[in-house]
Amino acid sequence: MGQSSSSCSCNNGHEIYRPVIIGKNSGDIDGDDDLTLSLPDECLGSVFGKLGCLDRNSCSLVCKRWKCVDSKSRNRLVLLARSELSPCLPSLLSRFNTVSVLSLKCSRKLFSIDDAALSRIPIFLPFLKKLKLKGCIHISDDGLHAFSLHHPPLLTKLSFASCGFGAKGLNSLLSNCPSLQDLTLKRLRKLDATSSTPASSLWPGALSVDGGDVSNDHHNNINAVVAGDANKKEKDVHNYYYKRSLRLERLCLKDLHNARLFIPLILSASASIKTLIVCRSSGNWDRVLETSLHGKTTSISEIQMENVQMGDAGLLAISSSCPDLQLLYLSRTTDCTDDGLSAIANSCRKLRKLHIDAWSRFGSRTIGDEGVFSIANKCSQLQEVVLMGIPIAIPSLNALASNCPVLERMALCNTDSVQDSEMAFIAAKFLALKKLCIKNCPNVSKSGIEAVGRGCPNLVKLKVKRCKGVTQAMVSRLRFQRSSLVVSLDAGSMLFDSGGISLLASAVNEEEQGTATAMTNTNSTRSAAAAATTVAATHVICSSRGALLLRSKFESALQLGRRRRPTEDNAS
Repeated sequence: MGQSSSSCSCNNGHEIYRPVIIGKNSGDIDGDDDLTLSLPDECLGSVFGKLGCLDRNSCSLVCKRWKCVDSKSRNRLVLLARSELSPCLPSLLSRFNTVSVLSLKCSRKLFSIDDAALSRIPIFLPFLKKLKLKGCIHISDDGLHAFSLHHPPLLTKLSFASCGFGAKGLNSLLSNCPSLQDLTLKRLRKLDATSSTPASSLWPGALSVDGGDVSNDHHNNINAVVAGDANKKEKDVHNYYYKRSLRLERLCLKDLHNARLFIPLILSASASIKTLIVCRSSGNWDRVLETSLHGKTTSISEIQMENVQMGDAGLLAISSSCPDLQLLYLSRTTDCTDDGLSAIANSCRKLRKLHIDAWSRFGSRTIGDEGVFSIANKCSQLQEVVLMGIPIAIPSLNALASNCPVLERMALCNTDSVQDSEMAFIAAKFLALKKLCIKNCPNVSKSGIEAVGRGCPNLVKLKVKRCKGVTQAMVSRLRFQRSSLVVSLDAGSMLFDSGGISLLASAVNEEEQGTATAMTNTNSTRSAAAAATTVAATHVICSSRGALLLRSKFESALQLGRRRRPTEDNAS
């Protein structure tokens, strides 16, 4: 396919495309002509970008030009970072020197690449923007320090998961990567093992210019802030962090311990950070947020707290420091109540998305209907509301419908308070609603689903899960009310073709009613086929493992019925 020709040449590091078109009269190539020779390298690279990894690797072996185009057009590279990769990593990266996203993944049970291999990556990838390390337990703090000494100018995103380095290596990266905007830390056990005070281990705010530890005065300043000491020292340390502030815009902490270690990091990046995500990280996060955000007006627009120890004190700190908050995600926080959510409602008027999972491990007081009512009265820009385990009532729904005219997405889950009356109210009042999810609400039945079918004029998708009162027959009736509505149903929403449904129904009838007449079986077959046509036209989506298991069992019964029919016909 034209392996003998290549139009990819280099002149001072720039590719020059010289189109070569070989006609059928030319006897240079046997078989069909290579039609890609008339394409510029950029177009051919775009075609390669649509292929999968294996197909693209195969294309790079076709000819020299395809290999060159493939090398120059790759933006993302994912490598299995075993120890065997270390010797050949320089040659591999020099081939794909335009890569901007690099992922190195290894199992924690195997030997990963070493510090020397990591330190050479910025040399061969000058356009590197995102770096992800996962399971590379043999990369130490020294390797990260050597990597950071190259000062990669375009590196904006770092993600570390299950790696073997600690605070020292992270200090070097944060100090020497001027463009860093996104930092994700997951399961860093050596960082978790740090038992020193916040001033002695951490981050650019606690480091000198050459990467060493900060002086004793700065130690005392940070400890004074953590201990709640007085005004002058607190002002001094804030000024120090402001001069050395990071440019982080997104900070994600998952499966980490010792929350107090991150006080200087959040304090140093509070002027620029926009997204803060904390998931399954132990420690008192009320104290962290109070210390990090105290007396500041930040630009944080998104906060997600999941499975952490946080209460109303943390919500008060957020409300006083984050006036531009647009997304609040609270999932299984231990001590948050309606008072804290009311503080958010009074200060964060730009809130657009609210997600609350009010599950409490010890059955303590948590967020309820009053907090949702306060949010609905004060935050008129709400577009999405997800409420799990909250006993919401009609007054709160009325406040949402009256004060939030752009509310388009709503989910009500894990509550007994949502009944048919609430569903009828939603259908009548929520005119802008486009997506509605009802999950694990056992008191919702036929009349509630029918009310939704008659109301909510802009509704395009209805998702119903684990609602015992909702059956497939109810969903089939929605076809006559809303032909364009997409319904995602849990158990009982199996999709078969009409023939399969008819055979299945007849097989079931034959097993349960062995003495029935042939006329009865024929009538049941026709009714099942009609029901199958109705269900297929309703766009029902199977969306649970239980439904898939039921479907597999019914398919087995269907095949069994097909096997029995020829035997019975021959016998007759």
